[in-house]
Amino acid sequence: MDGVDAALVDLQNPQPELVCARTLEWPDALQQQLTRIVDHPESVSLHALGQIDAAVGEIFASAARSIIQEAGINAKEVRAIGSHGQTLFHAPDSEPAFSYQCGDPNRIAEITGITTVADFRRRDIAAGGQGAPLVPAFHLAMFAAPGKTRAVLNIGGMANLTLLPDNNAPISGFDTGPGNVLMDVWCRRHRGEPHDKGGAWAERGECHSALLDSLLKHPFLSQAPPKSTGREMFCGDWLDAQLSRLPATPEAVDVQRTLLEFTVRTICDALNIYAGDTRQLLVCGGGVHNACLMQRLTASLNGIETISTEAFGLHPDWVEAVAFAWLAKQTLSGLPGNLPAVTGASHPVVLGAIYPG
Repeated sequence: MDGVDAALVDLQNPQPELVCARTLEWPDALQQQLTRIVDHPESVSLHALGQIDAAVGEIFASAARSIIQEAGINAKEVRAIGSHGQTLFHAPDSEPAFSYQCGDPNRIAEITGITTVADFRRRDIAAGGQGAPLVPAFHLAMFAAPGKTRAVLNIGGMANLTLLPDNNAPISGFDTGPGNVLMDVWCRRHRGEPHDKGGAWAERGECHSALLDSLLKHPFLSQAPPKSTGREMFCGDWLDAQLSRLPATPEAVDVQRTLLEFTVRTICDALNIYAGDTRQLLVCGGGVHNACLMQRLTASLNGIETISTEAFGLHPDWVEAVAFAWLAKQTLSGLPGNLPAVTGASHPVVLGAIYPG
């Protein structure tokens, strides 16, 4: 929701090489419309849904063309575009389960002339999975090493873990709960800024223990994997409901600090329960730029070395974008992109649909 990540990736060798990457800002009106849809999905008309799907597809196409031009290459050299899409609603536990991402891939393929692979999540859901997280298959290919017990932590809107054992045990992964989403919601509401830069505002506050205890009672947190979540579950309305149960509303800065501690606590609890033997935690996603968050996370992880993925050849801002380029290659090669042990699917499946250029 913060912008459109575009990455040009060379996948000719086993180790992906990031050639060029950038984030394009959403047009203000479109970003506001997306936010309204995500915050109030029950109010969306079919007309509005069709329009946003088309508009986001055109923005994605512009992002792809922009990164190709910046890299100074011919578009004909690009084998494919992997487009995750903008998630509007993720409901893996509904009956029937579904996940919806907008960003019409027909328009991406038509505007760029490049074959586009999109709609990665729904095939896994059709096979009984959560449709998320999908990046652990890429983490396995990129970061696993014999004799190393590692976990990969992505702190985006939500936070998710990939657990990489040092033996032949199955890989696992799941969403731990909110990453930046609640902190961003609160910062926009009280400071008019998209996020708390560096965690400087939260650092000035104090954790409100009663609020933290209330947040930690969310049933998702005690649910066993496989599991995934989204803004449908952790949103401003849910936060307001927790605040309304308190005798008095805390200072805004203290709420921000509490939300930061909530993210840290849920990540640490998940590691302690499901990966207590982890010795290295590789961190990526926008959360790595929140210095206060990273300091609290490092201090709370006794005996676990916390390292940016940049030390392993991939900048933390671009891991997910590179992952979906890699997943597009898997699809075009007819190879599975999901890990049933992670998503809960009944079997490995080739993900997504192919829209020829």
